[in-house]
Amino acid sequence: MKTTAHPARLVLEDGSAFHGFSFGSVRAVSGEVVFNTGMVGYPESLTDPSYRGQILVITYPIIGNYGVPAHAGDSGLADYFESDRIQVRGLVIADLTDEYSHWNAGKSLSQWMGEHDVPGIFGVDTRELTKRLRDKGTIPGKIIYDRDEIDFEDPNKRNLVSEVSIAEPVLYEGGEKRITLVDCGVKNNIIRSFVNRNVTVFRVPWDYDFSSEKSDGILISNGPGDPKMCNCTIENARKALGKSTPILGICLGSQILALAAGADTYKLKFGHRSQNQPCREMGTKRCYITSQNHGYAVDSDTLPQDWREWFFNNNDTTNEGVVHISKPFFGVQFHPEASPGPDDTEFIFDMFVRTLK
Repeated sequence: MKTTAHPARLVLEDGSAFHGFSFGSVRAVSGEVVFNTGMVGYPESLTDPSYRGQILVITYPIIGNYGVPAHAGDSGLADYFESDRIQVRGLVIADLTDEYSHWNAGKSLSQWMGEHDVPGIFGVDTRELTKRLRDKGTIPGKIIYDRDEIDFEDPNKRNLVSEVSIAEPVLYEGGEKRITLVDCGVKNNIIRSFVNRNVTVFRVPWDYDFSSEKSDGILISNGPGDPKMCNCTIENARKALGKSTPILGICLGSQILALAAGADTYKLKFGHRSQNQPCREMGTKRCYITSQNHGYAVDSDTLPQDWREWFFNNNDTTNEGVVHISKPFFGVQFHPEASPGPDDTEFIFDMFVRTLK
């Protein structure tokens, strides 16, 4: 099915405009404009809850060439998708391929986005746009048509986690060991990773009091936005730190864990969103290539005396992990489950499983 394109614009809050043509849904939207430098994995990226409220710019020039898997939109833990819907507010790309080719494809990217009422714009000079975002930092923007009038919005000023978390607990049977997974916008592959390791996962809402839940371990998931908006999760994590139950934080979960311990977080200039972020383990020369999607980071200088920086980013030296010096509490800023990206750090899950009582 060919896309019927209409002239469209991406307008940034600083007044700059990037012209192109529409695909997917044709409607005006506003959000935080961010970029991802990954070459593959657009179905996984678009369904990642960590992109909630954001207009995603993909720097790789050819998008849509392998279509969208046939079971797009399925509920549960369907392969290739990290949630049950597209999470981004809009998509900006250089070149759209409507004539897709893949053995598992069931529809085009434009058709899929139209079904989820998500707009896209192609024909944009994404190289120039990315250079501007790197120079100025992430910035509110809007996709508009003709003379649409909508306000710029900074989604980080609201609690995005509450929008992507489940409303009621869900149980995923895996084995005798059981963890409580605090859903701040969890990616499906995190759940798959534990079920495949014969661990039962009890998934609970972001504001659920997990501090007294009977389980062998606690996992605080990834998610969108400013971690300081998650007051309930931070307070429950603080109570859990008073016990000895193992805790693992991933991405936003690592930031929440650090805040609960007494550290601080801050907003990065343009964040880390790619599949090739180099992370070095403290005290070693070992560097891992990781998949990342976050706009905030832990301030390592504010970590309490009994916590240490575990990993740091080899590009900008920002924090990529925290660990307690004596208790089984640790967090990583990158995504061990990848999807998309390399699985070099999947051993983090094995380390956590070994700590389960």
